[in-house]
Amino acid sequence: MKRSIELTVSLVLLIALSPLMLILSILVSLNLGRPIFFTQTRAGKDSSEFKLYKFRTMSLAANSDGTLLPDEGRMTRFGNILRSSSLDELPSLINVIKGEMSLVGPRPLPTKYLDLYSSKHKRRLEVRPGITGLAQINGRNNLSWEEKFDLDVEYVDKASLRLDLSILLKSCLVVLKREGINAPGHVTMPEFKSPGENQTN
Repeated sequence: MKRSIELTVSLVLLIALSPLMLILSILVSLNLGRPIFFTQTRAGKDSSEFKLYKFRTMSLAANSDGTLLPDEGRMTRFGNILRSSSLDELPSLINVIKGEMSLVGPRPLPTKYLDLYSSKHKRRLEVRPGITGLAQINGRNNLSWEEKFDLDVEYVDKASLRLDLSILLKSCLVVLKREGINAPGHVTMPEFKSPGENQTN
């Protein structure tokens, strides 16, 4: 039932928001250049790999040897507006339609983190990752990685349509308030390291 509802909702949203997404595509191209989309291989349910789609929010500024600058050196005012409004997430509806993601669930993370999860936190991979989830309505990037993962596992244990609806409604409020967009002292979220090395953000 959840899959049927999410497929229907995602298709309706993608069609309804297509004019906005076209405008955003043009703005990304004008402000940041090509490519318009940020794509990255992420880990889905049961560690399956898929390509995540988002609007690009950072420039491709690099140093003399071609290595991309840190996030702080590539984030632009336009990109920050996209992130703070969560409009950069709209292309992820494509991932939901393809069955790689859900509207609600643990956020999908890079596959390089798979070997770093504790046995408890690996349980976050038992469900499809989501565009929003418990961590996003309880602090977002103000939380440590461990706090996020604990909430992800809590979602796995309590998952239900009622909980999903509650998370979606609360997510709208969080987006409007623009809370927890950046980790303290960072323009995004610091890289996850092995357990015990992530005491602070």
